[in-house]
Amino acid sequence: MVKIFTLSISLLIFAQLNTLQQDSTSKKSDSLNTRKLNSELDKVSQLSAERLSDSLKRSELERRVSNLGDKDRIEKNMLMQELSLLRKKDSVHLSRQLAQIDSLRGVIKASPVRFASDTLFNIYARLGSFSAADRARAVSERLERIGDLGGFSADSLRLSNAEQSTDLIYGGTLILSITDQDALWARKDRNAYAKEISEKIAESLKKYRMDNSWRVLLREILLTFLVIGVVIGLIYLINKLFGKLSGRFLSAESRLGKGIKIKNYELLDPSRQLGALKVLIRVIRYLVILLVVYLAFPVLFGIFPFTRDLSENLLNYILSPLKKIGTSVWDYVPNLMTILVLLAVFRYVIKFVRFLKTEIERGKLTIPGFYKDWANPTYQIARVLILAFMLIVIFPYLPGSDSGIFKGVSVFIGVLFTFGSAGALGNVVAGLVLTYMRAFKIGDRVKIGEVTGDIIEKTLLVTRVRTIQNEVVSIPNSAVMNNHTVNYSIEAKEKGLIVNTTVTIGYDVPWRTVHQLLIDAALATELIEAEPAPYVLQTSLDDYYVSYRLNAHTHSPNRQAVIYSALHANIQDEFNRAGVEIMSPHYKALRDGNATTIPQDYLPGDYIAPRFRTESEENKKETKN
Repeated sequence: MVKIFTLSISLLIFAQLNTLQQDSTSKKSDSLNTRKLNSELDKVSQLSAERLSDSLKRSELERRVSNLGDKDRIEKNMLMQELSLLRKKDSVHLSRQLAQIDSLRGVIKASPVRFASDTLFNIYARLGSFSAADRARAVSERLERIGDLGGFSADSLRLSNAEQSTDLIYGGTLILSITDQDALWARKDRNAYAKEISEKIAESLKKYRMDNSWRVLLREILLTFLVIGVVIGLIYLINKLFGKLSGRFLSAESRLGKGIKIKNYELLDPSRQLGALKVLIRVIRYLVILLVVYLAFPVLFGIFPFTRDLSENLLNYILSPLKKIGTSVWDYVPNLMTILVLLAVFRYVIKFVRFLKTEIERGKLTIPGFYKDWANPTYQIARVLILAFMLIVIFPYLPGSDSGIFKGVSVFIGVLFTFGSAGALGNVVAGLVLTYMRAFKIGDRVKIGEVTGDIIEKTLLVTRVRTIQNEVVSIPNSAVMNNHTVNYSIEAKEKGLIVNTTVTIGYDVPWRTVHQLLIDAALATELIEAEPAPYVLQTSLDDYYVSYRLNAHTHSPNRQAVIYSALHANIQDEFNRAGVEIMSPHYKALRDGNATTIPQDYLPGDYIAPRFRTESEENKKETKN
């Protein structure tokens, strides 16, 4: 856990440093772009300065030519040639300047001049120390001041031509200075462009004055009350409509059927289904009312000129996301179609692999060296690999898959999954190895470590064993791999399982008698096979007894406990009937004067335990005499 936490912190720090590095790189890139852009703008300004200088020279030459008489024809011709060169040079500079402006047109951001919620024109060029944005802001403020004065007169708006610019003046207020660069950005002559701007401003000021007259305001107020009344009426109709709809559902409760069921699980009974429908109708009603009220605001704000910007913004709050979503969905359609085709292809590939698995399990398809019980795990492995390959193929077509955040989160989740599931993956691998080892199958009697029982479940993670005490023991597959496994069932059907037990008999009993008694006990036991015949091995010669191991075959390994119990009972019966004592308890007694250890049921009716006999030398002599 500590390793995972440390790794998570390291990844987060790395991601943060990477983000900071990207931000720094982005800022450096922006700075370089700004410097490059300023350099291009300086070139345009330099060309304008050169054109201005040439224009002044041309004016001076034209003045000198006009002052020369017919006598100074030679000098006049020289000046005319110089004028021609200046005009050609100006034409070249103009072409270069237009080319520079065209190259910057998609890069330079326009600064709009706005008045009364309308964009009149755009400014691109700077003037002295004032940027294009500063110029546009200053013009907008001047127009607002003129509009607030009232009593606008178009005759007071005039143009004043200067050497470097054309000034637009209203009364004594300078509104705007239009330069050659401004005209070049509009691809027009300076005087024509100045006249066009003057007409737009005059028209906008007239419209502003008309929109703010008392008659217009009265009409706008009446329209406002009309819109409010329509909204109230719509809300009333919506409430009435949804009320009737809810009443119909209430009266149709008996016709709702048996509710909603998913197989045998009842998700919603009829009463809950009716309640859910009522809640859904109520939510839809509130959403419709909210939508009507929201759409009414743009209509209300659109009535008044000074709030039309707010009206457009409110509409854009809805339309812009919808437009983006629609555009994104439309642009994503080709990728979506590709994903659908890939899903269909991989679906049929998995179906084909499943078909092969089914045929192998049924025995219709046989592959040398490939067992039937391998079919399902092999299918599961192939299915996982096919799905993983499908995800790899589909991943580039997912929306946002190329973003850095998406990739970083994917890597982070993958690392967490790898470290967090190390133990589980070990069990899965062990489960696969056990499957292909064929160490056991469902129903086999096995001994895993200290656990003995029947296999009842075998998964990729655990193996479950039911003991003879009916206990279910879950053993992780990794633990199964690390322990030795004894399978009692794997050879039981063909060769049979050998059950064995050991008894100890005293040296006073002939070993052939013991062998026969043990074999008879085995043959008398149910589930013990007569063929191959049971046999006995003498495993040790101890101090007081001989150890005999009885071996017998059975084809029922799952019933070992019953077989051993019956076998031990039969051994006791056989030995007791034959009058042979089993010495396993290690009896230490004087035989004379002690009763035999054979159970009372197997002794004769007149059996009496012998007494102790003692003899002396005198008694022996008397007996001899």
